[in-house]
Parts: sequence; C-alpha cells; structure tokens
Amino acid sequence: MYSLSFAFLFIFISVCNTVPTKPSNGCGYDACNLGDPNKLNVHIVPHTHDDVGWLKTVDQYYYGARNNIQHAGVQYILDSVMHSLEENPDRRFMYVEIAFFWRWWNEQTDEMRNKVKQFVNEGRLEFISGGWCMNDEASTHYNSIIDQFSLGAEFLRDQFGECARPKIGWQIDPFGHSREHASILAQMGFDGLFFGRADYEDITQRSKTKNMELLWKASANLGRQSWLLTGVLPNGYSPPGSFCFDLFCDDQPIMDDPRLHDYNVPERVKAFLDAAHNEANQYSTNHIIMTMGSDFQYESANQWFKNMDKLMKYVNAQVCKSNLFLNI
Repeated sequence: MYSLSFAFLFIFISVCNTVPTKPSNGCGYDACNLGDPNKLNVHIVPHTHDDVGWLKTVDQYYYGARNNIQHAGVQYILDSVMHSLEENPDRRFMYVEIAFFWRWWNEQTDEMRNKVKQFVNEGRLEFISGGWCMNDEASTHYNSIIDQFSLGAEFLRDQFGECARPKIGWQIDPFGHSREHASILAQMGFDGLFFGRADYEDITQRSKTKNMELLWKASANLGRQSWLLTGVLPNGYSPPGSFCFDLFCDDQPIMDDPRLHDYNVPERVKAFLDAAHNEANQYSTNHIIMTMGSDFQYESANQWFKNMDKLMKYVNAQVCKSNLFLNI
C-alpha cells in the first residue's frame, strides 16, 4: 500500500515534547516535521480556494467588487494572511492561484516583498500546484494546461527561487479527474496530488476499505515516469464539521475563559478528537490531513489563526494529560 505523508504541506505541532521533531532548516522538505510513527499524526492545512473567475470576473474577485453576487476580495485575503504570519512564527499557510498572487505581488512595497520572501524561505508560506489557475481536467487541451502551469512556475522561480517550486498538485475543485492530467503532473516533476471531488459511490467504497490514498499509474506507456502518489481529501476541501472559523461561518469559536458561562474548551477538544479518529478510519496510514479553509476564506485571517492556535494548544494539552496516541 502506498500512501501520502507530505508533511511539508502542513502545520505540525509537537506534543509534550516527546515527538521526534525536526526543526526547520529552510523550505520544502527541509521544513518537514517527521511526526511520530507510533501515533496518529493530524496535519492542519490552512488554505483558501480562490476561483480565477466563477460567479464574478477575475477583477471583481480580486478587488472585492460586486459583493452582492458573492462576497470575495482576494487582495484583502492576502493582506490579512501575511499580517497573521508575521504575528506568529509558528503559523503556516499554503496558496495556489498565482493569477491572483501575481496581481497582489505587483502592488507590494519592497518591505512587504522581503517579508514574504522570508516566509517562503522559512517554509511558512508554501505554493502548491503553482499554476495560473486550477484548471479543468475535462475540456482543456494539454497545451493550455502546460502553458498555464509554466506561467505560474516561471513567476515563482523568478521571484522566490527554488524554495517556491511547487512539488504537489492540488486539484481540489475540478468536477472530475483525468488520467492524462495526472500523467502531465507526474511528468512535470510533481511528487503527489490531492483532489477533493470524486463520485460519491467511489468515495464511500474507498472510505470503507481505507483506500483513500493510492499510487495512480497514469499512463500505460510511460511506466514509473507517470506514477503519482494521490490522496482523496476527507471533507472535499472544507474543515471538519463545526470547525470553520471564517468570518462568514456560524461555528462556535474557542471560548477559553473558564469563568464565563459559554466556556467550551472541553466540548471543542472532544469534538476535534472524535473528528480525527473518524477520519483516521478512512485511511490506511497514521497520517491524516485536515483542510482548514474553503472558498475565498481568510479575509479575516486572524479569526482563523487565533482559533486554530487555541484549538491546537488545548488538544495538545488533553493529549498529554490523557496519554492519547495523537499528534497535531
């Protein structure tokens, strides 16, 4: 059985100082925490999915115009995320759609650009997929797929160097996935692929048989050159139920003052542990992923990060206290 455990994607917090952690010496795989082989390792992945055109135009999505159609302003998302990363060196974030990042980057001062380069070099800001957009896999011609990936990759190389080179495909929103597209990603040098949408019967069967991770042999002719480690995400690309901390979510924040009536830390910790173990039942390894974000989220990144910081703090404390076999 092959599995995906690309820890460089994830926030990884050691528990009770007993986990064999590896301090970050840079970016990419050098920033990975290896986890604990004897525990369930939960990888928290803060992200936003920013469609490069959907219900609004690309310009309207970037500037936050026509919010009566859909509330979305990518420039504010990126502003807010960078501020939150600056506030706490333990925080990480991943970004995908270079069409938007390129616009935002061109508006930044040298001071802000230097800060972002530092985030990238430290492995705290990671670019995944790295194409101009997240392309469809059914109707697009392979020339267009290669061109749009090349455009994004060239920008990342020129501005950030090797530390920004994407190593993982992130096709979380296309409605269906093709073998040919997986083969293209493998031939581009990607080490793995995550996707969020699949036929519900397929996902049901894979969940029952713990086959949500696979080695996709994407070409009958190219052999290992086209093999791609692939993982099906457990919640589409959304957070586990009741753990969305975005500005427009209705889930409860972490209310951690025990003097107050609405103190909810024990309940939130239990709900998180239950979600982790329920998800683990769908996978064959002791590494699972929790995507913390969704469409055009993190316009108020502090709201997300502040609650995730608290959640990890109190879950870790409970794990230590109860000697549970779990790492976040």
